[in-house]
Amino acid sequence: MSNLSAQADSREGYRYFSDITTRWMDNDIYGHVNNVVYYSYFDSVANRYLIEEGALNIAQDSIIGFVVASSCEYKSPVAYPELLDAGLRVNRIGNSSVEYGIGIFKKGAHKASAYGTFTHVFVDRSTDSAVSIPAKIRSALEAVLI
Repeated sequence: MSNLSAQADSREGYRYFSDITTRWMDNDIYGHVNNVVYYSYFDSVANRYLIEEGALNIAQDSIIGFVVASSCEYKSPVAYPELLDAGLRVNRIGNSSVEYGIGIFKKGAHKASAYGTFTHVFVDRSTDSAVSIPAKIRSALEAVLI
């Protein structure tokens, strides 16, 4: 296991946490949260952080984040009606992009049930052209940089 993976696997590898309540519809026919749902968890925790800590106004700001890449490793199943914690950190920041590291933990668990990466490129809403990350958002991202 690489050092980055080892950090991704444990709660100590993350700087910000957000609660997630699983929903009945998250479960698949096998009785656990379907793999595609984890990506919605990733999207939710990253955007919650940007809204709460970076003052992103998703409805009105001229700059928005587009997802351009994502990955996930699944370690143990979770299922409705479990409560989860989503851990967030920043792995890398560029001029216009950021790669987050996100871990999904059963409430109180030390080891992640799943973890992965999620990359945003910040763009001008009207032109879809990449732009520099705004200062307030960059500051919030740097606060959770590993």
